[in-house]
This record gives sequence, C-alpha cells and structure tokens, in this order.
Amino acid sequence: MASESKKSKKELICCDKVNNKSSNDYLFGEEDEEGRRRMGLEEEEVDDGHCKFRSSDSLLPGLHDDVALTCLAWASRSDYASLSCLNARFNSLVKSGDLYDLRRRLGVVEHWVYMVCDPRGWEAFDPFRNKWFRLPKIPCDDCFNYADKESLAVGSELLVFGRELFDFAIWRYSLVQNNWEKCEGMNHRRCLFGSGSLGSISIVAGGSDKNGNVLKSAELYDSLTGRWEILPNMHSPRRLCSGFFMCGKFYVIGGMTNPTDSLTCGEEFDLQTRKWRKIEGMYPNVNRAAQAPPLVAVVNNQLYAVEYLTNMIKKYDKGRNSWEVLGRLPVRADSSNGWGLAFKARGEELLVVGGNRGPEGEAIILSSWAPKSGAKDGTLDWKVIGLKEHSGVFVYNCAVMGC
Repeated sequence: MASESKKSKKELICCDKVNNKSSNDYLFGEEDEEGRRRMGLEEEEVDDGHCKFRSSDSLLPGLHDDVALTCLAWASRSDYASLSCLNARFNSLVKSGDLYDLRRRLGVVEHWVYMVCDPRGWEAFDPFRNKWFRLPKIPCDDCFNYADKESLAVGSELLVFGRELFDFAIWRYSLVQNNWEKCEGMNHRRCLFGSGSLGSISIVAGGSDKNGNVLKSAELYDSLTGRWEILPNMHSPRRLCSGFFMCGKFYVIGGMTNPTDSLTCGEEFDLQTRKWRKIEGMYPNVNRAAQAPPLVAVVNNQLYAVEYLTNMIKKYDKGRNSWEVLGRLPVRADSSNGWGLAFKARGEELLVVGGNRGPEGEAIILSSWAPKSGAKDGTLDWKVIGLKEHSGVFVYNCAVMGC
C-alpha cells in the first residue's frame, strides 16, 4: 500500500507539472532556459520507471524551487544582501534581478527612502525594518560631488543628475547590482527640470541648459533599455518646475520662464496621443526665484502640494481645478523657502522628510500620513517612521523607490 501511495503521489505531481505552471514558468516562460540558467535553476531529469522527474540542489531544503522562489520573493529586501552571501546559487539569484521581476508580478512592493543629507553620500532607509543602509560612493569628480543635484527613482534604479567640470552628467545606481555607473546623457542636457516616474519609465520636462536657456523640451527614459527618447515640446518653456504622473498621464506645474515671470498654468501630456494640453490656473501659487520648485506628491491618483509660506498641505480638485487646505506639515517649510525639505508619495501615504533642531541636537525626521485616514479639524495624524541623528537639518536630495 505504501508503494501504491508513493506511486499515486508521484503521478499526481507529474500530472500537476504538465497542466500547471510553476513559479519558474510564471517568471520566465516555459521556454526561457536562459532565465533559469541566470538564477541557477538548471535541473537534472530523473526517470524512476513511471515518469520523468526533475531534481536539483534546492534553494531551500525540503521545498521545490518554485515554492522557494515565491518564499524568497516575499522576503524583505533587507535580507537579500545576506542571502546572496550564503552560496553561489543565492548570489546568482539575487544578482540576476529576476527576483525583483517576480516580486513585481506577485504585487510585492516595499517603498524605501533614498536620501542624502550630508557629505558622506547617499543612504537608504527601510521603514519596515527601521534600518539604514549606506550606498556605495558615486565614483564622480569633485565638481559633481559638490554641485547641486536632482534625483528620481525609476524601476529598480536611482538616477542622480548634476554637473561635472565641462557638462551635465547622470549617475545611475542599480538596486540589483548595488553599484553606480555613468548613465547615457539626455538628448538635451539640462538642470532644474520637472520629473516623474511610472513603473519602468520616467519623464523629464523643461529646465535650463548649460548656457542658462529655459527649455520647453521633454524626454522619456526607459529603465529597461537605459535609453532616452525625445518627446514633443511643451507649450511654454519653464524651469524650477515640478512633474508627476496622475491617472496615467504626466503633468508639469509651476516654474518660471525667466528670473521674474512665474507660471500658474500646468501642462498635461497624454502618452497615448503624445500631445500636451495646457491647464490654466492649475497652480496659482506664484514661484519666486529664491523659492524651491513646487513640492508635490500623488497618492491614489490624488495630487497634494505644500504651501511654503503657511506650512500647509493642500489637495487638488481635478474637476474644479482648485485647491483645498487640509492641514499643517509636521516640520517647517517657510524658513528656507521650501528648500531642504522632501515631500514624496510612499505607497498609499504621504512622506515628509525634514530637519529638526532640539535640545539633543540636530536630526532628520521622516513622517508619514495616510490621506485615507482623513483630516480631523484641520489636524493630520502624522506618524514618525524614521529618525536620522547627527546628519544636519537639510535634505539635499530624496527619492522613494518601490520594488
């Protein structure tokens, strides 16, 4: 009977392999042997006289590799560095990047905060484990290192834009490889632009070239290919503007056409029709030359912004093209005209990263609020999710990466 039982189980497993896809097939496709090879999932066929089976040294002892892959996909990103040190097979698995693709397919996302607030360089914060990680130092020249920079997260990459001795440059950090490399430059190199990301793509628009000319051009970056594509021009040139994606479309608001003229209109780019639409009065807060670009963030396709002078959070009503005041920021933005403060979307929450001076010294505080929790009598329930002590009070660059 025991023999019959084992035979039935083997036939059941064999039948299941024929009729259903494993996690390996789900990740790579049934014919993608190259993907399996990259992750060290090559298997040897064994014939026990009834049907052919596959066997290999399992990723997790006692589990089939397809089950093990799913378990690893649900593991915290904080553990991946340790896992890659276990053996060559785990290292190949993590370094292939396919594990992050499986996480995306399964809907597993952790939103980490990447920021730089002192000369030591970029750091990453894992809010789920309350852990800080220092990124490798960018192998750039001193000019790039000390100049003003802009940043954005797209896919599993962090792009940092700045200026080297003779021209603008872009350095790209790979989450998968944990290293920096020089990125292909834009067709029209620029600074002080608006930008936003959606999945594996990002769009930059406006800004200034190295001669100070204000631009109305826009470009799309595809992190899967590492290439830039020129998009149609906006209606108006603008610098010191902000960009974001909302409802599948890209928007640019705020900015200045010259040192004295501010823009209150916004522009909407439709990726399907590849056309820009001007929206009059979308951002009535007038920019000044000394002020930071608009601090904006989108959560659940709803746009929020910071009003510098009052330290208030406002919500945009797309139907009425108007703004509603919700409540106060957890830190001040008026003291430095919006500079040194980060306002980002982190999943379904708004994130504010700013400095604070107290009796015990200076610290960077990370606070979050979920808009779905609502505002009670003009009060927003901000929760502190992270603290970085002895790092000053000024946030130079910040980005949120969801992988």
